[in-house]
Amino acid sequence: MIKKFKRQKLKLLGFSFLAFLFFTLNTATAFASGGGDGEKVNISEMITHHISDSHEWHFFDGATLYLPVILYSADRGIEVFSSSNFFGADHKVVEYNGYLYEHGHITPTDASRSILDFSITKNVASLFLTAALMLFVFLAVARGYKKNAGGAPRGIQSFFEPIIVFVRDEVVKPNIGPKYERFLPYMLTLFFFIWFGNLLGLLPGAANLTGNTAVTAVLAILTFILTNVNGNKGYWGHIFNTPGVPWWLKPVMIPVEVVGIFTKPISLALRLFVAITAGHIVLLSLIGLTFLFHSYAVGVGSALVVTVINFIELLVATIQAYVFTMFSSLYIGMAIADHDDH
Repeated sequence: MIKKFKRQKLKLLGFSFLAFLFFTLNTATAFASGGGDGEKVNISEMITHHISDSHEWHFFDGATLYLPVILYSADRGIEVFSSSNFFGADHKVVEYNGYLYEHGHITPTDASRSILDFSITKNVASLFLTAALMLFVFLAVARGYKKNAGGAPRGIQSFFEPIIVFVRDEVVKPNIGPKYERFLPYMLTLFFFIWFGNLLGLLPGAANLTGNTAVTAVLAILTFILTNVNGNKGYWGHIFNTPGVPWWLKPVMIPVEVVGIFTKPISLALRLFVAITAGHIVLLSLIGLTFLFHSYAVGVGSALVVTVINFIELLVATIQAYVFTMFSSLYIGMAIADHDDH
């Protein structure tokens, strides 16, 4: 089973290598001569557009998915229309129905009006895609267990079973302790959601889902809630009446411990956001060298370097999912553990 898992992992890496090499080589050669129109490319704007959220999903020139805009205002109620209405000739942004679209945000032309934006943005669409992929994969794994009850895992089941067992036995169980089974479904969902989101974000034209602070903050808040709702008497006692500390020092320790309750989820959210976003910026910056130098040699060299770095990013994508899950398990484990104050 281990050999089969290794072969499947090598195939996955091989496909990733070929896909990204094809993408970077095509990007490099296409723009080595200025993209064919002699226009100067704004690298900073290109990078910002990729890592930011937007109401349209641009894959490459000629392939843009315009997402639904859903707005609510007190005077108009709910309005639903396509984001393509904001783009006129030559993809220039235009006003539509009393709304302006600037820097990924929709604002009313009348400053006195207030709106709520419930639109399906690029990151929201990517979130739905990640969730759908998870459902597809793990429903298939569940069917495999039913068909091969008691037998050796096969197909997609054989690929994901070692990963599930690893997360359970090496991440969740050691950090949470004997009561780990209660939190295992959440931890597995957390790990695979982050991992799938990280990997999908490395595909050409993909969204920067896990490099979005709103997404990472929600994941961190879920861990924060589970940690503090399940915290036992010993956990709260260590925060508000730290044992072994002189009485005169406790007025200082209590605020420090209370602040620590909130810095843990903040560190979880920022660590994932920074690691993923920084990786995207580095990759796009290296690809952008082709735009700057207008050279086939630089383009091909940049493509090869980016391909190597993309392998590192595949590793980082997995490590960040592991780290987020491990620290979440650790925080919950600390909250429910039986503390020995002696």
